[in-house]
Amino acid sequence: MYSQLHFLAVLAQLVERLLAKQKAAGSRPAYRTNNTKKIRLPAFILFFFILTSCGGGGSSNINETTDSNSNQDTNINSEVCSNAGRDGLTKCDLKHDGLDRFYYVYRPSNLDSNKSIPILFALHGYGSSASRHLSYTNYFSIADTNNFIVIFPQGTTTTILSSHWNVGGWTSSSTVKDIEFIDTIINLIKDKIQIDETRIYSSGMSNGGYMSYHLACNLSERFAAIASITGSMTNETFNNCSPSHPIPVLQIHGLLDIVVPYAGNSGSKSIPDVIDYWVNFNSCNIEPNKVIKYSNDLDLIIYDTYENCLNNVDVKLILHPQMGHTWPSLNEYNVSASNEVWDFVSRYDIYGLID
Repeated sequence: MYSQLHFLAVLAQLVERLLAKQKAAGSRPAYRTNNTKKIRLPAFILFFFILTSCGGGGSSNINETTDSNSNQDTNINSEVCSNAGRDGLTKCDLKHDGLDRFYYVYRPSNLDSNKSIPILFALHGYGSSASRHLSYTNYFSIADTNNFIVIFPQGTTTTILSSHWNVGGWTSSSTVKDIEFIDTIINLIKDKIQIDETRIYSSGMSNGGYMSYHLACNLSERFAAIASITGSMTNETFNNCSPSHPIPVLQIHGLLDIVVPYAGNSGSKSIPDVIDYWVNFNSCNIEPNKVIKYSNDLDLIIYDTYENCLNNVDVKLILHPQMGHTWPSLNEYNVSASNEVWDFVSRYDIYGLID
């Protein structure tokens, strides 16, 4: 009896996804070009490689363990969610590929289901945690104002590696299926909230930035745009990258970053190499629209935006001469990474620039 019910449940999910894809295909093309010619591309194939670095600053009082006395909600996927000690913030625990995993999800109290509800993934750095990342990104107020949900997943540890995202490079010894984990979270969230599946974004600090690129390369059918703060692409991600559509990319980096050097190293591509890849893949203008802003009386922040790409997406680099390996704020570096991330990614859905 159980096997029959399981088969019917799986069949129902397949039918639901097929109908969703047919509906999406009938309303908008999967791939728009500048001359509006419609091109249909095959579905995206997953890869398993990933890379990393240290993760950000800040602290948090959030307990990383599930509170057995809090109100809990269990769904059909054996996910257990409980209040995380802040209004709108929930911690969800699940078993994935034999591992105990969890993530935090922030849902604004004023979320309007009559409007588009995007999702922003916020991925912590190497050796860091979801609770630490949520404490210094300060995405909560931005989500409240802009009607979106923020997801803070937790990486895993091994006997060799600290908490990480499996992106290849220095995490090559990892066998953790992080791409599938993120995909599972999306499925769990959409079963609970009527999200806009054309507006799923990823941002990340350091190793989380590497993972954002890894998702753009290996789960592009899900993600509309990504942002990397002090991250890059490992050789594995770079060499095996195969997105299914043009992807808007934002990179924020400091010239004084010695953890993830601007010039790259043996296990990590240089930032110019990363930008060149996405400029070429998206068929953007080779020369950027350059804007220079003052960080203080002496330092100049460079904003390079590569425009006229396929689907009207952009590739943008914000380069700070005095910034190291950190998540910049207005007070410290005259750049708010969190605001820059949302201002950039929110302009796009999976089909390109939102009309």
